[in-house]
Amino acid sequence: MRAAIYYAPALSDPLWAAGTCWLGRDPERGVALVQPDFAGIAAATAAPRRYGFHATIKPPMRLAFGLDALMADVRELLAGVAPFEMPGLRVSRIDGFIALTEIERSAALQAVADLCVTGLERHRVAESATEMARRAGRLDEHGRGLLAQYGYGHVLDRWQFHMTLSERLADGDALEAAARGYFAAALGMARRVEGVAVFVEDKPGAAFRLVGRVGFGEGKKKSSFL
Repeated sequence: MRAAIYYAPALSDPLWAAGTCWLGRDPERGVALVQPDFAGIAAATAAPRRYGFHATIKPPMRLAFGLDALMADVRELLAGVAPFEMPGLRVSRIDGFIALTEIERSAALQAVADLCVTGLERHRVAESATEMARRAGRLDEHGRGLLAQYGYGHVLDRWQFHMTLSERLADGDALEAAARGYFAAALGMARRVEGVAVFVEDKPGAAFRLVGRVGFGEGKKKSSFL
């Protein structure tokens, strides 16, 4: 099993309905959804469909102590965090991927991501040498240093909030334009970040499932994180 800490919109948020339909799967209810009728969308969303609609906070990791221990520590770690306003989002292209990104960077989102990456590190089982070599392929020296320390090269000062909407596309202009229109109404709404979601991959290649949501302030804050 692998688990990850993600941002996922609330079940009642229109962005959750829009994003899960765009990808064709609801990872919380475990059901397939009818995608919007845009040319090529099914093939273009195959990998993001497996991971589920989300923004990565703590990347997927094999667990050293099991899911219950992770959930308990997430609650304690986030006990002192207060809800905050989500920055505006827009449809963007990142390295060939279509994604929802921040219009302006949020220090509060960055702080939550940094806290989870460092504070939950004890739960991560180190990756194999083969996996580390695969992940290191496109990283510079600083990224490889983050990879060696945290198992992933795009964390801390290299982290960027994004909700992936496609595979890497050689020509995704039409689908990107379709996404702008499709998400316009949901992205025009104000929303708050009130917690994180825990997703699990039961076995290699399985679709990730949303198994729990942890609200900020739910746990009893400890004097130190063990």
